[in-house]
Amino acid sequence: MKKIIINSLLACFVLTAIPVTILAQSQKPTLNHIALSVKNLAKSTAFYSKIIQLDTIPEPFHDGRHTWFSIASNSHLHLIEYPDPIIVPGKGTHLCFRVPSIEDFIQRLEKNNIPYSNWQGENKAVTTRVDGVKQLYLQDPDGYWIEINNDK
Repeated sequence: MKKIIINSLLACFVLTAIPVTILAQSQKPTLNHIALSVKNLAKSTAFYSKIIQLDTIPEPFHDGRHTWFSIASNSHLHLIEYPDPIIVPGKGTHLCFRVPSIEDFIQRLEKNNIPYSNWQGENKAVTTRVDGVKQLYLQDPDGYWIEINNDK
């Protein structure tokens, strides 16, 4: 009888532990959005639409102070016009977007007179990482750093 009770308790423990493990794995955090404060919403919206080529998506506020962009499946970039001073960190803190062609992206930058550089800061230069990925850096209208690369 003791053996049956112990086995039954063990079976209950195992059966209840399995769903908890599966649940824990499926509940890992995923990126929802990145929010950036901007001084001029129209100017920043135009930059991310025209230069970075992100698509806008509906935003719920409809107050003229927000623009939302789709950056990946279920991930967004939110621009929020905000009057406080914007403190921009160094180049090591940046957004990164992958493009199919660095050369085509450079043509868009040059056509729009937007400066870019490599990691070391050399103007109009591209870094080739040890893994062969090409990358360049530019700043948005508020000075936030953006990396563009051709990673697969």
